[in-house]
Amino acid sequence: MTMAGRALIIIDVQRDFCEGGALPVSDGDAVVPVFNEYIELFKESGLPIYATRDWHPEKTSHFKQYGGLWPPHCVQSSPGAEFHPDLKLPADARVVSAGIGPSEQGYSSFEGRDEDGADFSTSLRSRGITGLYIGGLATDYCVRATTLDALSQGFEVILLTDAIRGIDVRPGDSQAAIRRMVEAGARPAVFDEVKHELRRASVLSAEF
Repeated sequence: MTMAGRALIIIDVQRDFCEGGALPVSDGDAVVPVFNEYIELFKESGLPIYATRDWHPEKTSHFKQYGGLWPPHCVQSSPGAEFHPDLKLPADARVVSAGIGPSEQGYSSFEGRDEDGADFSTSLRSRGITGLYIGGLATDYCVRATTLDALSQGFEVILLTDAIRGIDVRPGDSQAAIRRMVEAGARPAVFDEVKHELRRASVLSAEF
């Protein structure tokens, strides 16, 4: 993977998944300052940043009252669907929306589309991106689904274990999800490791 082939993928760090939201992930707010560090690192390295979001219609089979599992959350254009106010997304971050249709579940970002209507995989490949640094909410749902889809489509995945939190509907779901992602080929890493890796890649790129 070349320096230019890397991207940061921030999954669903939205108001409804954080404290006070409609479907809060325990300690979900804790990923925000960690992601702000990653954002600065990727900006400094000149690498693209994607922010994915749940973007559900008011009536969807994803919600309990229409046969789904979850209470209403991240309804399109609602305050709960907004990104966390302290998340310092750059103006050029690409936003990918998933769960848009009334029958779409949207667990994986690869079910989503960017602002130009391109599906997530096409958006990545059009920019020569082959390696994804993935974190966000929630470990045992959207992070897991996105990571497994990415690996199945041939992307390299670095799982940012310091920037994920899970729902744990069943105790241990998040740890099981991490094991499944690693077994499938994701490489776990934390900020200092990623910083060293990107800066080393930058130096090597400059030498050639």
